[in-house]
Amino acid sequence: MTESAEILRNWRAEIGVVLGSGLNSVATNPLETISYAEFSGIPKPSVPGHRGQFSLCEVAGVRVIFGQGRVHLYERRTAGEVTSIIRVLAEAGVKQLILTNAAGAINKKFNPGDWMMITDHINLTGTSPLLGSANFLDLSECYSAEMRKAFTAAANGIGLKLQRGVYAAVTGPQYETPAEVRMLQRMGADAVGMSTVIEAIQARALGLEVAAFSCITNLAAGVSATKLSHEEVLATGSAAAQTFSHLLSAALPAL
Repeated sequence: MTESAEILRNWRAEIGVVLGSGLNSVATNPLETISYAEFSGIPKPSVPGHRGQFSLCEVAGVRVIFGQGRVHLYERRTAGEVTSIIRVLAEAGVKQLILTNAAGAINKKFNPGDWMMITDHINLTGTSPLLGSANFLDLSECYSAEMRKAFTAAANGIGLKLQRGVYAAVTGPQYETPAEVRMLQRMGADAVGMSTVIEAIQARALGLEVAAFSCITNLAAGVSATKLSHEEVLATGSAAAQTFSHLLSAALPAL
């Protein structure tokens, strides 16, 4: 075990949180930070808004390892490389994983700045971190009902309107066309993004409980006439980060 891996394990956190685009500020006052570069299996993130480090924090008295940023398939990475962060967290002793992302709203009832708790997903990336094995993983309940119950109670307690819905994962990096968005609507998706799903699959394969949340940063093509940009995604995510920090503080003690 490397020194950096030992530091993560010695923190004895059972909860890990992966932060998506524009959400770095959710991890406040870290006691220590460790660059992803310290781990040979984790590629360096190349996308703005993904800091590329683990931060050891306490949230409402609960020890947490935050992964600030991730790598994506569209960075010419494999599913195995994309999920390397999840394996490092599992090896550090994390038992419950919270995934976050920035997503476009397909559901017309959603607005930029909303938070959506993911209840199920549609994997349209064309890949899986389990390729090369015969791991026939049951995903009937990919996202933990118990964790969702705790987050729902916490959201109610702080007066947060927490949306719920199905997340569709695509490869990117291009945004979806209006025709593709109409297809996703008919498939039952409420939001669309370019991450999270294969991380959730890897986590479940390792026996971790998973909860996941989308920060609705924009309306998908065809839902709004506004042109899409990564700058908008980062700005909206940054503004919504404080809301998610409050939700974590309310929910984590119950987990």
